[in-house]
Amino acid sequence: MKKDYQIHWANVCCRATLMFLMAAPASYAQQANVNLDWNPQKNTQKLNPYGGNVISPEVADDHTITFRVKAPDAQKVALTGGPILLALKTKEPIPFVKGADSTWTLKVGPVKPDIYVYRLLIDGVPVADPNNTFTGTSNQPGYSNVIVHDNGPAYYDAKNVPHGNITRHIYHSDVLNGEREMYVYTPPGYDPKKKYPVLYLMGGSGELASGWMFDGRANFIADNLLAEGKIAPMIIAMPNNQVIHRSDPKHLEKTYVLFEEELRKHIVPYVDKSYSTIQDRRSRAISGLSMGGRHTEAVGFNALDLFSSFGILSAGDLNPEKLNPAFFSDPKIKEKVDYLLVGLGSGELDFVGKRSEATHLALDKLGIKHDYYIGGDGAHDWGTWRMLLHDKLLPNLWQKTSSKTK
Repeated sequence: MKKDYQIHWANVCCRATLMFLMAAPASYAQQANVNLDWNPQKNTQKLNPYGGNVISPEVADDHTITFRVKAPDAQKVALTGGPILLALKTKEPIPFVKGADSTWTLKVGPVKPDIYVYRLLIDGVPVADPNNTFTGTSNQPGYSNVIVHDNGPAYYDAKNVPHGNITRHIYHSDVLNGEREMYVYTPPGYDPKKKYPVLYLMGGSGELASGWMFDGRANFIADNLLAEGKIAPMIIAMPNNQVIHRSDPKHLEKTYVLFEEELRKHIVPYVDKSYSTIQDRRSRAISGLSMGGRHTEAVGFNALDLFSSFGILSAGDLNPEKLNPAFFSDPKIKEKVDYLLVGLGSGELDFVGKRSEATHLALDKLGIKHDYYIGGDGAHDWGTWRMLLHDKLLPNLWQKTSSKTK
């Protein structure tokens, strides 16, 4: 009898454990980082983040957001940050209200599902949210991300599909006299016996080589598009295009020369040596956001021996013919360009809009086919750049039939 009781109790324990394990994933949320959740800031357990003293931010299913910070000595707390303020249709920081327990609280929204950068303004000092574990990593002061979920994973989330790999490479640069880094994405099922085209994808001022992976979610976007059969399998190389301190007074006159040399002597040869690539210009594309878009235009347009496709994201030049005289005077240029995107967000027309438009008009004047696209709800931010990567750039690279517009 005793043995039968022990077996029965063991079975009960096993069933209880199994039921707990099956139920537990549904309760994980609020920055637990257990899974790559698509709604990580929806607080189902009402648990403080590890190391935090309040829950912030808390995102509800109705797309409202509650921010909190415990700051007993603060005189004033406000929400700031271009992307989140743009989503809330305001340009001024939004004040918090202080509670009896010294917790400052602010509820805003609803806002459209996306990932928004923000900071807290505490007595006039912009800081990252001390209770938010989703903190940006880049070559600029810290910031926080609030992830406003919809009713399922977004196009930039990790889904249950085959996933590619990202490898961090460290190499020595004779051009810049130091050790450099580059991240390289290979598609699911990468086969060294096959040959792949390569997209060289660059960041902007203040970004690191890892920006397109962490903030841009480029690997998840590519995985999801591949699973949907919407893009060609490709390698995505994400180099560091910071070649001189952004605050250097001679930054503009030095950066193009140095980056082109780095690209030719190290970046492209390294990728071609390390991976199974198609080593011709028709199978290489170069694109970037902001400063990376400037590099695409200033350096990429001068490297037609290396590239035939281009993506200028949130960038451009007021005098493109002067910037790239060889490109705009080439009588065969229309035959040399396979795909060209000039894209920006609807909220940045007064920022880079004139430069993007001038580049578009110069291309249009010569009849060079290109996509000129203004869309989305974002401005000069990752919401715009993720959208452009997903909606325009990746689906149009290396497609035999693609819809291109001037």
